Amino acid sequence: MQKLLKQFEKKEPEIVFEWKDSETEAEGWIVINSLRGGAAAGGTRMRKGVTKEEVLALAKTMEVKFTVSGPPIGGGKSGINFDPHDPRKEEVLKRWFKAVKPLLKSYYGTGGDMNVDEVDDVIPICRENKILFPLEGVIVGHYKKNKEATLKVINQLSKGVPLIVKNKELTPNSKKKYSVGDLITGYGVAESIIHYYNIYHKSNIKNKRIIIQGWGNVAATAAYYLSKYGGKIVGIIDLAGGIINNNGLNFDEIKSLFENRTSNSLENDKLLSFSETNDKIWEVGAEIFVPAAASRLLSQNQLDSMIENGLQVISSGANVPFADKEIFFGPISKSADERISVIPDFIANCGMARVFAYLMQENQTINDLEIFEDTSKTIYKALQQTFSKNKKHNNISKTAFEIALNQLLVK
Repeated sequence: MQKLLKQFEKKEPEIVFEWKDSETEAEGWIVINSLRGGAAAGGTRMRKGVTKEEVLALAKTMEVKFTVSGPPIGGGKSGINFDPHDPRKEEVLKRWFKAVKPLLKSYYGTGGDMNVDEVDDVIPICRENKILFPLEGVIVGHYKKNKEATLKVINQLSKGVPLIVKNKELTPNSKKKYSVGDLITGYGVAESIIHYYNIYHKSNIKNKRIIIQGWGNVAATAAYYLSKYGGKIVGIIDLAGGIINNNGLNFDEIKSLFENRTSNSLENDKLLSFSETNDKIWEVGAEIFVPAAASRLLSQNQLDSMIENGLQVISSGANVPFADKEIFFGPISKSADERISVIPDFIANCGMARVFAYLMQENQTINDLEIFEDTSKTIYKALQQTFSKNKKHNNISKTAFEIALNQLLVK
């Protein structure tokens, strides 16, 4: 596996697009690792401090993710180095999408990512620029459909991604109108944990103790479903602060925290400071950890503390959650994978990519339950395939990578 991994890491990306905003200090990059299958795709993120190297690493991660979610295309990623809380954010995004329009009309597709919302930002700005849908380039470059078929698929995407989830078993609150795009990635992270315990332990997550890192869409949604399924959220850490409850927050408390988020941040009048939470949370004791904040945050000391206090599984809600310099399998990532179960990001958080792949197939049913079930089945299949190669509780991530890299590199 190491030989294949080095080959994949060292491969130069096929396309690197660099942008400097004419009116602000914003800068951005699109990195396309390859045009496998004639196209590439990956979400658009914005944060202060984004680098070209970060975008490159995420583009490679996307290429691996597509081996699970489909379609069989190349990995790409867009990153904008700009403060998302700046009031000029919308204008920066508009100029960015105007600049990258030729790629989005030809062979590149995108979506939402950190601090950039799929439904509220990406889709309407693309329409303003006469881009039929953010994935138009994938439909043109990979599927090579004629105009009529292209419009049918775009119609499915336009209906399916912003579809309001009405199924009472899926939506946290039918009155608040959560969309498929809002919920699906966090739902997939939760489902990956459910499937892991079913496949590897023949059990469930009832009363399992859980720590959540982050409180954006992915983290909060994963926490909501895990609590609904019987898990006990004993700690949440976010930049705004944190909550530690050794007895576990009850479902109504988690539901309230989910619904009362402000700008993807934890809101509660009893929040501990970030510093105090960070000092205590890693020793609280939990079987399950969900890193779902920014990339490259989890340190070796934090990992060691959680393992010493009973950690069994990490489900990677964030892309590249370990604080390693390496793109894949740095020392912290290896340490985790060799000692406990690690569900890799390209399986755990593939929900949105899978929805896109599902909706780009012709004549699909646009129904919330069927879309969510398809994502769950896709994640189950990937974990079952991994289990068939390695039935041990460790080296799950390594095994899953081997399966993916063999698809990408072995002719």
